[in-house]
Amino acid sequence: MEKKPIKIVTIGGGSSYTPELMEGFIKRYEELPIKEIWLVDIEDGKEKLEIVGAMAQRMWDASPYDVKVHLTLDRREALLGADFVTTQFRVGLLDARIKDERIPFSHGMLGQETNGAGGMFKAFRTIPVILSIVEDMKELCPNAWLINFTNPSGMVTEAIIKHGGWKNCIGLCNVPVMALKDEFKMFDLAEKDFIHQFAGLNHFHWHKVSDGNGNDLTDKIIDKMCLENSATPANIHDVKYLKDQLKEMQLIPCAYHRYYYMQDEMLKDGLEEFNGIGTRGQQVKKTEAELFELYKDVNLDHKPEQLTKRGGTYYSDAACECINAIYNDKRTTMVVSTQNNGAIADLPYDSIVEISSIISGKGAMPLNWGKFNSAERGWVQCMKAMEECVIKAAITGEYGLALQAFMLNPLVKSGACAKQVLDELLVAHKKYLPQFSDKIAELEAEGVESKDSVVMDLMVNGH
Repeated sequence: MEKKPIKIVTIGGGSSYTPELMEGFIKRYEELPIKEIWLVDIEDGKEKLEIVGAMAQRMWDASPYDVKVHLTLDRREALLGADFVTTQFRVGLLDARIKDERIPFSHGMLGQETNGAGGMFKAFRTIPVILSIVEDMKELCPNAWLINFTNPSGMVTEAIIKHGGWKNCIGLCNVPVMALKDEFKMFDLAEKDFIHQFAGLNHFHWHKVSDGNGNDLTDKIIDKMCLENSATPANIHDVKYLKDQLKEMQLIPCAYHRYYYMQDEMLKDGLEEFNGIGTRGQQVKKTEAELFELYKDVNLDHKPEQLTKRGGTYYSDAACECINAIYNDKRTTMVVSTQNNGAIADLPYDSIVEISSIISGKGAMPLNWGKFNSAERGWVQCMKAMEECVIKAAITGEYGLALQAFMLNPLVKSGACAKQVLDELLVAHKKYLPQFSDKIAELEAEGVESKDSVVMDLMVNGH
């Protein structure tokens, strides 16, 4: 039976990640008969959309497949009749990320894209936008699947499913994929000979590993992790974990756990960059400028190797294979953000968790994990409570809830410093936080401004 041709829409289509996504779709075309791809962006991203869109079309033209790439600033035009919608956008662009990093660092606390104060503000900016996209989808493509890669992916996915009422949604992250590929290299075994079990939250999960015969490999991987370089994403310093802690856990923490388990060391490295070569966002801005210069080359029709420096390596392996598994009912095991449904006994049934799941035509079915031990249970419950406060504050604009989230977050200094950073970030991002407009006006009347505002103004203006 001939397969139904697919219409795919990517919100944030002007992203430097888009060539990675196109590569993934081209590799899977025989299983995924794509008819058309729509890349959507906003007016501020128009130039990048045109550059990366032209390159995306060249990639398809260099393939054996006749696929048309459409570019638009009108997402409603794109969404009409879509089968799959992928999201990879950044509200406020990279300049907003740089503020998320520099303002906390200026107060001696971690500034990071998806963790700590910066991660919460990325959610405050993003969640209202993703919920407005969901409302458009309810009208224009009510049967589509929403595959979310927009960070903070777990919180954004929870907002979509729990608060937006859109059940056909799966959240993705490349971090588990990187861990899997690194661990395959540690042993003389093929991928099919490994059994991985992941559980936790996005950027806050643990996993264990066994071979095809049921022999546990977790302890051996811990030994190797403590001796060798591990597969950390490009944006995370490879600070070594404490071996005694990992041995007691008998679980492998994700790369982002360094910010929590090794907080002083990670803060020191981050502050050195803040005072030296610039934060990760500043570095990425330079990398992106170089990438888009490459993308302008009319002879370039494949993903350049430099994209691996951007930090999203293996994105297409996650996003495209997830779509493939849904479309073809493949029942593939993947690590995704989806509704808990009792898989992790320590978290509410309707919480969104990041967990090993079977992906079929019905979506994600999480595999049972059971209970965590005391330490991991304490961590994951605290982080989920923080996430819930962030999501509600993003939707309602309630300042008190935002402050509660700051107080809960282990990477934020408590008391007056937490409030000061919260207030400065609110004022710095006021263009993208209409839900907090009354409070921001009040703060401005009180004379609140960012300690890092002079530096930031210079950056935003390109100096």
